[in-house]
Amino acid sequence: MILYPAIDLKDGLCVRVLRGDLAKVTVFNTDPGAQARAWAEAGFSWLHVVDLSGSVAGRSVNTDAVQTILKSVSIPVQLGGGIRTLANVEAWIEAGVSRVILGTAAVRDPALVKTAARRWPEQIAVSVDVRAGQVAVQGWTEDSGLDAVTVAKRFEDAGVSALIITDIDRDGALLGFNIEAFGAIADVVDIPVIAAGGLASVDDVIKLMARTGTPIAGAVLGRALYTGGITPAEALAAAA
Repeated sequence: MILYPAIDLKDGLCVRVLRGDLAKVTVFNTDPGAQARAWAEAGFSWLHVVDLSGSVAGRSVNTDAVQTILKSVSIPVQLGGGIRTLANVEAWIEAGVSRVILGTAAVRDPALVKTAARRWPEQIAVSVDVRAGQVAVQGWTEDSGLDAVTVAKRFEDAGVSALIITDIDRDGALLGFNIEAFGAIADVVDIPVIAAGGLASVDDVIKLMARTGTPIAGAVLGRALYTGGITPAEALAAAA
């Protein structure tokens, strides 16, 4: 299982928010490049970077911070938040992003996602962000009226490299992974699933890996990693 330490960006800072509420922000590092280096030096093989401001604005906002991260590490970076056009996707891939994450576009313009996946094989992921059973869009500020499986199945055989399933109700709350919810999606699609939202301790990684059914391909580590609820060493040991 691949573990993805999260770097969420707001106003150029590394932050964590509670259940996607940008009014409930905790700043963990004022230097995104230094934070990226710290996670790389801890042994992680990927970074999960989200432009929170961009998610709401519908365009890249924390561009300088993302570029600083890309220049600071040699490990691959997956980036989401406010990326809504093929030109945006191309610009970030040319800038060095290894995998572009499309969320709102996956709901509102699935044809764009499929075109991007054909044009940049293995470099496009879909973010499916779920609140109370419904997929949320526009930085989690609007509900789409669609369920996660409906959105996920749109991209079967489209060449999408991963589905990042986020449990908004648990995100940043340290309540533990909803293993059954992640597994229910992994079991009905052929696209690798990355779990996000709620991780509280190393037990969540162990339980995620131990579930029966289709294996979960990865997990995003957020607040618990920043507060010490899980250390890089124990997380990586569990995932290995």
